[in-house]
Amino acid sequence: MKFAQFLLKSSSVSGIPKQVERFAKFSPSPLSMKQFIDFGSADACEKTSFVFLRQELPVRLANIMKEIDFLPDKLLGTPSLKLLISWYSQSLMEIVDFLEKDPDDKDVLTNFTQTLVNVRNRHNNVVPTMAQGVVEYKEAFGVDPVTNQNVQYFLDRFYMSRISTRMLMNQHTLIFDGSVNPAHPKHIGSIDPSCDVVEVIKDAYDTSKMLCEQYYLTSPDMEITKVNSKNADQPLHIVYVPSHLYHMLFELFKNAMRATVETHETSPTLPPIKVRVSLGTEDLTIKMSDKGGGVPLRKIERLFSYMYSTAPSPVHIDNSRNAPLAGFGYGLPISRLYAKYFQGDLQLYSMEGYGTSAVIYLKALSSESVERLPVFNKSALRHYQTSIEADDWCMPSKDPKKLGNSKWTL
Repeated sequence: MKFAQFLLKSSSVSGIPKQVERFAKFSPSPLSMKQFIDFGSADACEKTSFVFLRQELPVRLANIMKEIDFLPDKLLGTPSLKLLISWYSQSLMEIVDFLEKDPDDKDVLTNFTQTLVNVRNRHNNVVPTMAQGVVEYKEAFGVDPVTNQNVQYFLDRFYMSRISTRMLMNQHTLIFDGSVNPAHPKHIGSIDPSCDVVEVIKDAYDTSKMLCEQYYLTSPDMEITKVNSKNADQPLHIVYVPSHLYHMLFELFKNAMRATVETHETSPTLPPIKVRVSLGTEDLTIKMSDKGGGVPLRKIERLFSYMYSTAPSPVHIDNSRNAPLAGFGYGLPISRLYAKYFQGDLQLYSMEGYGTSAVIYLKALSSESVERLPVFNKSALRHYQTSIEADDWCMPSKDPKKLGNSKWTL
């Protein structure tokens, strides 16, 4: 196993492959938003959380560490990937160290909370580090369809796993560190039991507007429409993680504003970005529409691709001269993962020559907002072993056939 071989070459980590194998045999246990809320609000027990997390976090880490082994050897050999693997290995061993410790010991619980803070901080730069590894690989070896397919599949699962482990660690550390956020006293960890969706939209718009005006000296207005099919007079509230929703909206506003300004740079006025929010029985849906010129259908899926990102590497550019938040081009794929994490989705619909509509789907009921977690099993293994076969649909030819010369007749 390549991953194990790499770890065995490192010092003081001989037990890691054994622990990865041990915990990867278990499937992660997804939690619903309702479970998060019920646990955090009803006299939350630190001991119960500790006993659950000391088992669950290693399971989630080990499952995704098993999949790292199926990345191309040359990608695993990049400095960025070696650093990232060392972070995951260290974090796994630090948490496993608590398996045999007494949950009734207050010092053990305090040390565990501090360990989670350390792990979370260590993993702060996982996304750009992995992205830099992909850039290093692409620059050295190029991209082929099989590698692109495998890396896309892996990174969606890898980043989703990271979102989930951070969610668990944030809930524990925020609830049991003994303090209440004065700005959000009713939050349960990072969850708002009554998240005002329109307020989050306005916050994301205001920040995007400020950045847009810093760079372009102008910005489009926003028109927002609210529909509450349950109770027309009530505000649109759901149980959700405001920071996740903000992340998605901020990315979409940034893209919409840039497209609008650049498409209408010679116009005296800019068309507004229109946002419609609708709360139904099952879904809360946010639709954001711009008149930013749109994107051809052929390019839509590439906007969600990690390997085909057109954004320049932040390492090699002067950020002061680039558009706000120009980076690895991972904004949209990561935003879609945040939406999918609690069983929602994010989709783009574009009309080339006119504009684009982005739609965020979220679950309206906290009992249906259940974590979407990757698990390493035979189905996942088959994805990495699949090769690109010949297409079973005819591919259009650039040169039309001269039917008059054909020896076939109908």
